[in-house]
Amino acid sequence: MLETSARLLRLLSLLQAHREWSGADLAGRLGVSARTLRRDVDRLRELGYPVNASPGTGGGYQLGAGAELPPLLLDDDEAVAVAVGLRTAAGQGIDGIGETSVRALAKLEQVLPNRLRRRVGALNAFTVPMLRSTLPSSVDPAVLTELAHLCRDAERLRFEYRGHDGTPTRRTVEPHRLVCTERRWYLVAWDLDRDDWRTFRVDRVTPRPPHGPRFTPREPPAEDLAAYVSQGVSTRAYATHAVVRLLVPLAEAAERISPSAGVLEAEGEDTCLLRCGAAGLDVMVIHVMMLGFEFEVLEPDGLIEAIRTTRDRLDGALARAAQSPPRTPGGAGRTPATRSGPGAAS
Repeated sequence: MLETSARLLRLLSLLQAHREWSGADLAGRLGVSARTLRRDVDRLRELGYPVNASPGTGGGYQLGAGAELPPLLLDDDEAVAVAVGLRTAAGQGIDGIGETSVRALAKLEQVLPNRLRRRVGALNAFTVPMLRSTLPSSVDPAVLTELAHLCRDAERLRFEYRGHDGTPTRRTVEPHRLVCTERRWYLVAWDLDRDDWRTFRVDRVTPRPPHGPRFTPREPPAEDLAAYVSQGVSTRAYATHAVVRLLVPLAEAAERISPSAGVLEAEGEDTCLLRCGAAGLDVMVIHVMMLGFEFEVLEPDGLIEAIRTTRDRLDGALARAAQSPPRTPGGAGRTPATRSGPGAAS
């Protein structure tokens, strides 16, 4: 009985993770026969989970929205509260749970009955949160869940994208994954017009349905997509690249340096490497100095010369400041004149 229950949970998880499965694929994933799979599907239906089946060679199984909420140990009010809470967490970029919230919300909204979907939509549409957010730009949770669905179901996405200068362009992509940093959301997708992988800021994405058709997912551009996006937004996006050795442990550097500011690599117990980018060498000097750590430049050589130039400029400013007379309020650096006559201080 325990083995059957574990298999039912595995079957339910597979149905929630993908829009439609063929019978052969599901049976293969579970390691059972087609007859056993049909019995397991019937058991899920008896428990209240609406599993739809389509016959024929192109048919399969799909988890749909039912007439009532499946037995998740949540009543209607609790289900609405969970959905609203997940949307809030996803939209506020709460550290560590934003991406998980989107995945959970995508699963929950798939099985919510229409009456509960309307309640969730109304509550979100007519509620103004008074929350202090550190995000530079807000992301619509509805857009996040829409992108999550398209990534899950391997459907093409059509959208309008605003560039750095605000110019809109129409794009068609094969969405792969959403990546969340502490400041922004990014979509990693295969751009059909540019025939290459691209990373898009989600707050600049405006979906333009209808979407589709379905596609066969490609091999991702990197095994670690978080590192891939971090390198893209902190290094590849800039003309000037640098590698510096920070004279602090990796954990200490990671507390101050965000993934959008550079890619950290472990090196030793008391040092780590930082790979970063900037618009130019002068800006790179400021970027590295603002980190607040002792460092050693590994590359490029031009960064060392830029640091020397900055040092000489600062030395000159300090020398001139030391030679100048003290500034007084309203005196523009001039020495106050000695007053005499009536009213002069004695």
